[in-house]
Amino acid sequence: MPSHRLTPSTAILLTLPPLLWAGNAVVGRVVAPLVPPITLNFLRWVLALLILLPLAGWVLRPASGLWRHWRRFALLGLLGVGLYNALQYLALQTSTPLNVTLVGSSMPLWMLALGRLFFNAPVRRAQLAGALLSMLGVATVLARGEPAQLLRLHLVPGDLYMLAATLSWAWYSWLLTRHAEPEPIRQDWAAFLLAQVVFGLGWSGLMTGAEWALTPAHIQWGWPLALALVFIAIGPAVVAYRCWGLGVQRAGPALAGFFSNLTPLFAAVLSAAFLGEPPRLFHAVAFALIVAGIVVSSRR
Repeated sequence: MPSHRLTPSTAILLTLPPLLWAGNAVVGRVVAPLVPPITLNFLRWVLALLILLPLAGWVLRPASGLWRHWRRFALLGLLGVGLYNALQYLALQTSTPLNVTLVGSSMPLWMLALGRLFFNAPVRRAQLAGALLSMLGVATVLARGEPAQLLRLHLVPGDLYMLAATLSWAWYSWLLTRHAEPEPIRQDWAAFLLAQVVFGLGWSGLMTGAEWALTPAHIQWGWPLALALVFIAIGPAVVAYRCWGLGVQRAGPALAGFFSNLTPLFAAVLSAAFLGEPPRLFHAVAFALIVAGIVVSSRR
């Protein structure tokens, strides 16, 4: 079981994924006219598979232990590789990025709730206080320093997709703490991720097939799309998932969930940078609140 201690190295591990996922959101918006959203998720994991094969191809052998534990890896692949991103992309088809980010900011609360209900993890007052501080920081970003902005938000059906995505990621993160796989796979990060991607691609492939069957999907190939795929396969997929998995095992899912709220802050800053707008005071206030939530929740 994780030690639930937050060290500087663990904090870095858990900060890098939100930064990369924020970059993924920015790049995803740029290439949205070039490729369907669920297909984009499928293509990035195909590239991730090609990256991981030379590093841990042995895990696909019959004697590796992967196939004896296929149910666990099929579930991890469904939740982390297939469902989470597919539901997020679907949410953005009918909802706004503002609403999606707001719903996603409930991640720490769902981490605490799932841990208490299904993984026998106690919930401390400090964790609840940290969750509220962290969500307040996200709300500051969404409101752009003007609280009246939040009053104009309206929930739509797409927000339910994002809620399901948030629950999927919370469940995935808690499952990472249950070491049910063989020791060689658990000790080799590339093998552990490849085992998930193999099954996740199956789920993602089914969703992509449905997308092409039910929508007028098309792809505009070119250097912009190719470069975007390389980035999202190496950064938000392989590197981010490696750092997140290791960070969760060190600090525990409940504490790690607070770091996910850095994603909308990083996304706002990156978007502002691409638009040529300097960061504003409310970005600093939001960062302080989110970090305060992390610090408060990690205290004994």
